Amino acid sequence: MTTGTHTRVTVNGAPREVPADLTLDRLVATFSTAPTGVAAALNEAVVPRRRWPDTPLADGDRIEILTAVQGG
Repeated sequence: MTTGTHTRVTVNGAPREVPADLTLDRLVATFSTAPTGVAAALNEAVVPRRRWPDTPLADGDRIEILTAVQGG
């Protein structure tokens, strides 16, 4: 539900209230400081990094932020 200045989204399975004018790039920046190896999906669709600044978030959106890790 959008409440004027905030909207409700789900990030990595957890409900969050975020500013209503938030874009995907700014949301990802709050969850990951990694300059590379990060992917984001909006409502189960991967969004190319170049489109993050132009991707607004809406009430009820589901966002998954994934960071690649190396292991053995």
